[in-house]
Amino acid sequence: MARKPADQSVNQQDILQAAARVLQRSGYEATTMKDIAAEVNLTAASLYHHFDNKDTLLLAVLEAGIEQILAEIEPIARSERTSSDKLRRMIAAHIIGLTENTAVGAAMVFEIKSLVSGRPAPDNGRASGAAQIIARRAAFVARRDQFEALFRHVVREGMERGEFRPVDVPIFVKTLLGAQNWVGVWYRPEGRLNGQEIADMLADTFLRSLARE
Repeated sequence: MARKPADQSVNQQDILQAAARVLQRSGYEATTMKDIAAEVNLTAASLYHHFDNKDTLLLAVLEAGIEQILAEIEPIARSERTSSDKLRRMIAAHIIGLTENTAVGAAMVFEIKSLVSGRPAPDNGRASGAAQIIARRAAFVARRDQFEALFRHVVREGMERGEFRPVDVPIFVKTLLGAQNWVGVWYRPEGRLNGQEIADMLADTFLRSLARE
């Protein structure tokens, strides 16, 4: 099949989904722009029309993922519901999102280290040089920290309201988010449980651990 030129037949979202799938299969270090281009039936040269290098493409995958989940859970965290209800709904939003897009979920688990610790890739003469990549990395990390902060806020709020027993909030939330994030790694659509059922089980487990005696 002939490869497509850099035209409107492939949009950026198609490319991000393709990149996430390739990263899930091969990992960041082994993945090339040529691999990603082939996944979405573009020439490698055409892919560079959309993204300057592998760093900018990985950043775009992770940025899209964090913005989508923040848009879903922030209104829940800031709502007037009980803390228990908010935490249950936030867990469900996160896990269902992961089960609906496991490739992006896996990138969130495995590729963040490559993003924040690696040296910026060559920019191929484009405008997005190393300084811009570093700035975007920092912005992504800040948004990821904001995601965690929303869960901390709800747990701390529940403790202050008397809904939850006292816990070490940072450790509790990191444990909770670790369990959630790995769902995107091990979940299989053909498995015996769907995203909502997994979310209910996880929420029940963690909410029971917060229950006052």
